[in-house]
Amino acid sequence: MLKLALLFLVISIIAGIFGFGGLSAATAGIAKILFFIFIVVFLVFLVLGLMAGKAVL
Repeated sequence: MLKLALLFLVISIIAGIFGFGGLSAATAGIAKILFFIFIVVFLVFLVLGLMAGKAVL
């Protein structure tokens, strides 16, 4: 998912360079959403991993 966010970020930068403002804003918004979803999923799995590690011990 992080790769998709980076891909949309690169597309946004390229579109901004070539003057496609609407497309640039849209892809930047998608990249932002995907990045925050990635952060939330990462934190959930981190907490679950820490809790599972303590249960085994």
